[in-house]
Amino acid sequence: MFGLAGLALLVIIAVLLLRRPGRSRDEDIGLTSAITRLQEAAERLDGNHAVLADRLQQTQGTMNERLDSLHKRLGDGLAQQTEKTGETLKTLHERLAVIDVAQKNITDLSQQMVGLQDILSNKQARGAFGEIQLNDLVSAVLPPNTYETQATLSNGKRVDCLLLLPLPPGPIAIDAKFPLESYQALQAASDDIAKVQAERAFSADVSRHVKDIAEKYIIPGETAESAIMFLPSEAIYAELHANAKLRSVIEDSFRRRVWIVSPTTLMATLNTVRAVLKDARMKEQAGVIQKQVQELITDVGRLDDRVGKLQTHFGQAEKDITDIQTSTRKIVSKGEKIEAVQLGDDVSPVEDLPPPKPAEQKLI
Repeated sequence: MFGLAGLALLVIIAVLLLRRPGRSRDEDIGLTSAITRLQEAAERLDGNHAVLADRLQQTQGTMNERLDSLHKRLGDGLAQQTEKTGETLKTLHERLAVIDVAQKNITDLSQQMVGLQDILSNKQARGAFGEIQLNDLVSAVLPPNTYETQATLSNGKRVDCLLLLPLPPGPIAIDAKFPLESYQALQAASDDIAKVQAERAFSADVSRHVKDIAEKYIIPGETAESAIMFLPSEAIYAELHANAKLRSVIEDSFRRRVWIVSPTTLMATLNTVRAVLKDARMKEQAGVIQKQVQELITDVGRLDDRVGKLQTHFGQAEKDITDIQTSTRKIVSKGEKIEAVQLGDDVSPVEDLPPPKPAEQKLI
């Protein structure tokens, strides 16, 4: 297409030039040469156009393939991404469900904490809480016949729990105390003055409990020489032993023989008590065990005598069997001799045998 248009253009130019008046021969020759060059250039342009068209077609095919491959990769990638997004959403939904359950548990726990706070804010309810915790710990470690809850002593005082240990040391009283207000005041103290006042109040509160337990639950001749004060809070127990300014309270409890314990230390104490009770039970049964062992030794001696007598009987029976075997051999030997005589074997005739003496015949 480009070659024909160029050729037509050249012809038009040539006609216009040829019609120009006053042209020379050299101009005609130059014009003809120019027309020839233009034709050659048009042909080269046509060739280049064809080559460019082929290359453009090849390039377009390659681009189509690449576009198809890219479209396929994009489609696969989108499918995979959609699948991964679906899995992620599923996992997220499961985690949200777990979070919902945890949130519900937290809500329930918050309600329980509010209920516990209401219980602890009341002194009577707080005392019942300590008694219940004490009873749970004791019942989890000791057998039912080794302790008594709400036991009444000879002085009319009722103790939360009485460990029935044998003398010595004797029954040990355990009473639960919960000095929560003074402890909370100590924790809430914001300055040194408030902290000193709270420490004094907390110390006086615990010392009062120690004194009451020593006076009410340590009775000479009836209980042990010591008693136990149970603090149902590890935090209060830790504050009491970690604060150096409260050391005098611990020393006072030592002097009064009142041992202060927490739930953890009470568990260790009860395990020790259980070992003591087991040892006492073994000592109680030691006499019975010794008697049974003596009777067992007597029975073994009697059995040995009977075995000796049985062995004697076996020896006599063996001797009797030997004698019976001897008599049997003699009887068989004489029977063979008699049979030989009857059958006429090479033995002495019967008449040659001396006649038996009636007086000397006897059974073997």
